[in-house]
Amino acid sequence: MAELARTFASRLRQFFGDLRGTKRQQAYLPFSLSLTSSRLSRRGSRRVTSVGGHTLDISTTGIALIVPAIRIGEHYLVADNRRLEVTLELPVRPVEMGVIPVRYESLEEHETETGYLIGARITDMSEEHRSHFNEYIRKLLKRKPMMSASGP
Repeated sequence: MAELARTFASRLRQFFGDLRGTKRQQAYLPFSLSLTSSRLSRRGSRRVTSVGGHTLDISTTGIALIVPAIRIGEHYLVADNRRLEVTLELPVRPVEMGVIPVRYESLEEHETETGYLIGARITDMSEEHRSHFNEYIRKLLKRKPMMSASGP
């Protein structure tokens, strides 16, 4: 039932457009997404699980991530209050950010993409990484027209 509601909301956004205020820029950037398990490994350290993917679009406050699966092992990527660590490969240098997923949808019926789209809100980033990230978005804005938000 929840999947049906997400699909319906996605179709409404496609038909009426997204009325959220944040502008997004299309950007195909590779990333690595990591989860830190609350369980300790045999050596006493936290287990980190990761998966790779690419972005669909970005803004100063949010990011749309395309991942091959909605789970990593036993961990559901879009669980309530799940914090994800993303290392985004910008052309000049990688930046690290913490994000909170706010929605997802399956890309089963998508023409060119497979897997899942996760719309996430950026919650934290170091000042240095934020500076590089914002500069990259400014450069995109100079080159391309803005698009309506497709995520958070």
